[in-house]
Amino acid sequence: MNPILLWFHKLGSPPNFDRFAARWSPWGYGLGLLVMAWGLYGALFQVNADFKQGDSFRILYIHVPSAWMSMAVFALMAVYAAIAQIWRIKLCEILAMACAPIGAAFTLITLLTGSIWGQPMWGTWWDWDPRLTTELILLFMYLGVIGLYHAIDDRRAAARAAGFLAIVGVVLLPVIRYSVVWWETLHQGQTISLFGDSKMDPSMMPPLVWMLIGTKLWFVGALLARARADNLRRESGKAWVAELAGVATANRRNTGRSA
Repeated sequence: MNPILLWFHKLGSPPNFDRFAARWSPWGYGLGLLVMAWGLYGALFQVNADFKQGDSFRILYIHVPSAWMSMAVFALMAVYAAIAQIWRIKLCEILAMACAPIGAAFTLITLLTGSIWGQPMWGTWWDWDPRLTTELILLFMYLGVIGLYHAIDDRRAAARAAGFLAIVGVVLLPVIRYSVVWWETLHQGQTISLFGDSKMDPSMMPPLVWMLIGTKLWFVGALLARARADNLRRESGKAWVAELAGVATANRRNTGRSA
């Protein structure tokens, strides 16, 4: 068997995945926070104010990475769900469901920062603009996946049902992406391109790139942590979980005695 395929096959084992997630989740969190902190520092102190929007434009360094992540996480959730539906891989069910709360958080941040940014620019906190409306529908899709997953007692049946909703909902992503092209909209068109011509001043780009990298690293940490917790809940009756809990309890006791 191909070494990479063999590694993925082994990773699908609940104990192996638990060890993998426990090791790498803190790294994702830590590196993500450090990179985002550097990006925010650049956004606040190294970039000049926009000649039209003044300092209010700086919110884009949170808004844009969150908006991109809101769609990217949903797409990843649908991919995991499709793999789980076709090959019945339990780990992919867990990862798909772990994506949902994180993606919902990114979507909520996108909507909130968009409203804060839009108020001085458009004179209103909210408008039923195609981009805003479709992003709101995306939040409802995330909440639908989360609600359906928790509404069914059988974890695997719940993951399959919620995963099917995620797969169907992925058709919303191109609508969000091209809404500013297909309809007249208050929301500005695409001004930022990492690999092509961008309408944004080049001096403003580095902090945004750091924020994009940081949000992805943080997402990896959050995904592994949530998936690990769900994996442990599902496997709670297994001997390896009881052994793990026993080791953790012994470590706490030893720490208390040494203190």
